[in-house]
Amino acid sequence: MNEPTATHGGRVNVLTTPDVIDTIAGLRATLAEAGERDSGGRPRLVLVPTMGALHAGHLALVRRARELGDIVVVSIFVNPLQFGAGEDLSTYPRTLGEDVAALATVGVDVVFAPTRQVMYPHGPGSTRVTAGNVGTLYEGAARPGHFDGMLTVVCKLINIVGPDVVVFGQKDAQQVFLVEAMLADLDFRPVIEVVPIVREEGGLALSSRNRNLVEEQRAAARALSAGLAAAASVAGRGAAAAEEAARALIDAQPLVKLDYLVVVDPQTFLPVAADHHGPARMLVAALVGSTRLIDNAALDLN
Repeated sequence: MNEPTATHGGRVNVLTTPDVIDTIAGLRATLAEAGERDSGGRPRLVLVPTMGALHAGHLALVRRARELGDIVVVSIFVNPLQFGAGEDLSTYPRTLGEDVAALATVGVDVVFAPTRQVMYPHGPGSTRVTAGNVGTLYEGAARPGHFDGMLTVVCKLINIVGPDVVVFGQKDAQQVFLVEAMLADLDFRPVIEVVPIVREEGGLALSSRNRNLVEEQRAAARALSAGLAAAASVAGRGAAAAEEAARALIDAQPLVKLDYLVVVDPQTFLPVAADHHGPARMLVAALVGSTRLIDNAALDLN
């Protein structure tokens, strides 16, 4: 690892160019060496899993990770298990050099950037972590097997890195719910830290796929966040009123093809009953041109 240049919680941390490591053995050796050099006891290790093509939303996750730990590891791996037939695995942006340069500005210690052969040396394998019923709903209905693939690679990354904290963004609320459930159900050590959604000016949630939008599509896509805001403004009148307000704004945009819009109970992630009172979350997904976008917002239903 690079020579340390800053401190957190009394321990020394690196805020220069991160080490880029592409093997499991190399990563574990580097982290073990860092732990041996830390005279204050075992350093607090934070993992930020990503698929690269980093934007300001990812950097917000890393900044929070920097606040929470002594060593920050960002993984960059385009996981084939998360892509189904006809999805954009082959065209998903791979920008490792740019990503490392961006991570150097926010104090990342190690970038773990394995190849597919490192993560799946004998092919995808037969073992999967399954997401259960919730994993078949919403995004899972549109992308069968996606969440099983996501949980499987997150499980592998946790086993490889051994973090104390794992950081995710709120933009994919279903992913957050399922990772939280996996950590609890399997008694994993890490705790999850969830960072609020980062948005462009105008409200569009940041996503690696936003780069595929032309300006007209980008303007139309703002209807998603506008719909969520409209839902929140009338949530006191119940779930049906919130859904109606959101749909009215989104359906008014001809370039936006709504896939689903649903209000769920945060405890179960199942659709709320008509008489639900209290916290809820609205989820939305749509196609804008050929680009699939998701967003969500907390509601307080009365």
